[in-house]
Amino acid sequence: MPRDIRQSKKLQHVRYDVRGPILVEAERLEAEGHRILKLNIGNPAPFGFEAPETILQDMVHHLPNAQGYSDSRGIYSARTAVANFYQAEGLTDVRVEDVFIGNGVSEMISLVLQAFVDDGNEILVPAPDYPLWTGAVALAGGTPVHYRCDEADGWNPDLDDIESKITENTHALVVINPNNPTGAVYSPEILQGLADIARRHDLVIFADEIYEKILFDGAVHHHMAAFAGEDVLCLTFSGLSKAYRVAGFRSGWVTITGPRRRATDFLEGLTLLANMRMCANVPAQHAIQTALGGYQSINDLLLPGGRLLEQRNVAYDMLNAIPGVSCVKPMGALYCFPRLDPQVYPIADDEKFVIDLLRETKILVTHGTGFNWPDPDHFRLVTLPPVEDLTEALTRIGDYLATIRV
Repeated sequence: MPRDIRQSKKLQHVRYDVRGPILVEAERLEAEGHRILKLNIGNPAPFGFEAPETILQDMVHHLPNAQGYSDSRGIYSARTAVANFYQAEGLTDVRVEDVFIGNGVSEMISLVLQAFVDDGNEILVPAPDYPLWTGAVALAGGTPVHYRCDEADGWNPDLDDIESKITENTHALVVINPNNPTGAVYSPEILQGLADIARRHDLVIFADEIYEKILFDGAVHHHMAAFAGEDVLCLTFSGLSKAYRVAGFRSGWVTITGPRRRATDFLEGLTLLANMRMCANVPAQHAIQTALGGYQSINDLLLPGGRLLEQRNVAYDMLNAIPGVSCVKPMGALYCFPRLDPQVYPIADDEKFVIDLLRETKILVTHGTGFNWPDPDHFRLVTLPPVEDLTEALTRIGDYLATIRV
């Protein structure tokens, strides 16, 4: 009898609940004819956000010359544009050779971790986190160790908790700033504290900064690499998907700063993996130079009257108006991560909660444990819909919560 064909054991501890069972249930409901408002993924395009016209024009212009493979690290103009961007941000020693272009930040996270992690290595990952980090560490054979971000302190990383979880097998520290899912934007003092921890314990820093341009209420983003300095290796991940509203283009990068000579062997491994996948999507690479050097239209969406700010405000205000619900104001990114008071909503299984919410309201959100938060008392929703749609969605959520309130 033929044997069953099974998934690799490497996937045993890998989860990505943002597109997991909740999305399967949403698709089942859609097949039955229901209209589902999907607030589970930060994908700007379905909500009417369009790419800047100059980016589209530049891609079209270069299509005739984008039919073959490029340098596996990326086309020269794109890598130069990324290096120049960081130089203008104060990281003056960034060179073209320090930049790798990838099919979005997601691919670069996976490539970097495959090149860096040995079986059993421990990597410090925030809780809550963007779950790709936890999954990619596990897939690479490592052990994700979650450090707590403190909701009572504006979702800042708990530096003492990080220190307490470092062992002789800890090799790196992941920093997500601005944070997905909480929207926290870290102060220079917090970033300095994180850098000092990495310095004391000889850790590499992986800085996920994909939301660096999406900031509210005067919040300022500071690059982690500026605090890591010359003696802490720091890999900074960013890209075009969010600020430039081209998530489907898959255009991102990683930039290496710090003591590169100590990392020669690791960087050779990263180059090997980049070579094995041939290259990133070449047409989308041509968008990078135009995006980084041109008019930054994202700013118009963040000022008073701008869509992203107005939608953030509506979501924050309406969530906090629901009895038993509290939400720290997001200062960046595209999400709210509200808390459901366990005394008011005694939820034991938050995945079941969001599936029940979906069935009753036709609103799709993501449960907090899907972001490796330890307790079933949070959920994440995307703040991308227009104000009228967001208002309707939050009204339905509030009405549903009234039916399960104790």
